[in-house]
Amino acid sequence: MARLYILVFLVQVVLAVCALISCLSAEEDGIRHLPRIAWVLIILFFPLVGSIAWFVAGRERKTAGTPASWGGAGRPAERARPAAPDDDPEFLRSIEERSREEDQELFRRWEEDLRKREDDLRRREGEPPREEPRPEA
Repeated sequence: MARLYILVFLVQVVLAVCALISCLSAEEDGIRHLPRIAWVLIILFFPLVGSIAWFVAGRERKTAGTPASWGGAGRPAERARPAAPDDDPEFLRSIEERSREEDQELFRRWEEDLRKREDDLRRREGEPPREEPRPEA
């Protein structure tokens, strides 16, 4: 009989911890009926009943039938932000553009440096410097 009480106690503690984590990490508009602090106090003072009440009545339910672009009550949901920068296509695109511009600038400087070195070598050997090709516009 003592083992059953220990098992029920452990289930109650785990349920209360899960409910607290869920309550504290829920978005403000995802909490129904009471303010967050009231839900936290209910879960702490009445762990079993409070936890069950939180999961049944306190948090916003995610319905499987609603499209991803619409929130509950027929209102458009805000666009979900990516969790990390490498998941954000806009951020990745900006890095790629910046990298391409930097690569072009670096390549232009290398070509310029190479031409200067070639001209220096030609002057040392007594040859006339090479004509610069004119960039096409």
